[in-house]
Amino acid sequence: MTEIRIPLPRDAFPDRGERRIAEGAGFTATAFRYPSGVEALRLANPRGEVTLLPFLGQMIWDARFDGRRLTMGNAFDGPRAGASILETYGAFAYHAGVLRNGTPGPEDTHPLHGEMPVAAMDSAHLTFGSDAAGPFAELGGQRDHVMGFGPVYRATPRVRLHAEDALIEVEMAVENRSAHPMELMYMLHANFDFVAGARIVQAAPFTPDRTEVRRAVPGHVTPTPAYLALLEDLASHPARMERLSEPDLYSPEQVFYIRKPGTDGQGGTRMLMELPEGGAFSAAWRPKDLPFCVRWILNDGDAQVAAFALPSTCEPEGYTAEKAKGHVRLLDPGAVARFPVTLGWLGPDEVAVARAEVETMRKG
Repeated sequence: MTEIRIPLPRDAFPDRGERRIAEGAGFTATAFRYPSGVEALRLANPRGEVTLLPFLGQMIWDARFDGRRLTMGNAFDGPRAGASILETYGAFAYHAGVLRNGTPGPEDTHPLHGEMPVAAMDSAHLTFGSDAAGPFAELGGQRDHVMGFGPVYRATPRVRLHAEDALIEVEMAVENRSAHPMELMYMLHANFDFVAGARIVQAAPFTPDRTEVRRAVPGHVTPTPAYLALLEDLASHPARMERLSEPDLYSPEQVFYIRKPGTDGQGGTRMLMELPEGGAFSAAWRPKDLPFCVRWILNDGDAQVAAFALPSTCEPEGYTAEKAKGHVRLLDPGAVARFPVTLGWLGPDEVAVARAEVETMRKG
């Protein structure tokens, strides 16, 4: 199949109603705007759909497959353009970084998770084609970040959906276009729904050295004696959170670091969250590209999220703390860093094979 590329200018998104952009090979692509004015592209295949924001950080705002919504519960009725991700915290997945990342510490000045989550993209396009997995539809785009006497980079994210699949291929590519090395901090922040009773399956044991609770308390959390005591218990017994059978455990949030997950013969790792009703959420990546894995779980009246696998180049404690740890990567002039991740949904008949693969990685 010859690739067909369709530019998506902003005026392709109607002020009212919806506009069918393309249809074929099992896909439909529909353009519309939210009441806030934010442009959106609904990309659907026979199993479900993703709602993408072509010009707002190219977020995946929502995802639904086989009748199951994957996205975190949140208080937002739709996306909103703003100065930081805090002003529109309801996306299924967004690109965190890339110059700064994480929760800013006392000495930091960057917004939560950096500039990329709500960055205004310079261009967007839709591509139809075929690869080894069959026909696909892909949203791509470009943003040039230029700062006088500062970083200059090009970000080219993409989201690819295959015709018979409920897994989404996401990639961020960052090119350093300056004459100097550039600091780089990146995370794919995938916010799956919190489901009580779900079981997390990971390619690392639930031991204190491999599933480590974050003891540092971020500024937006007010610790109580009971909360601090819980942190101490989870530090010794992280297997307590293998199954989300204690929903109240995650208000306030809990964060874990998954150390050295096992990999397959191609260097990939995978984590699942199996739901009580059947099926599973899935996230897969290569630790060579994204060496850290963060888990963030929150279940309160405003947000219900089980971000069970956040692949990253660093931990999320903000620039100053990560710089001190040696976790801030340097990208050479002209170099390109690529961060591919596959995430999404497995139907009940697909889970057993994936679980066996993860268990083999853990034992390997």
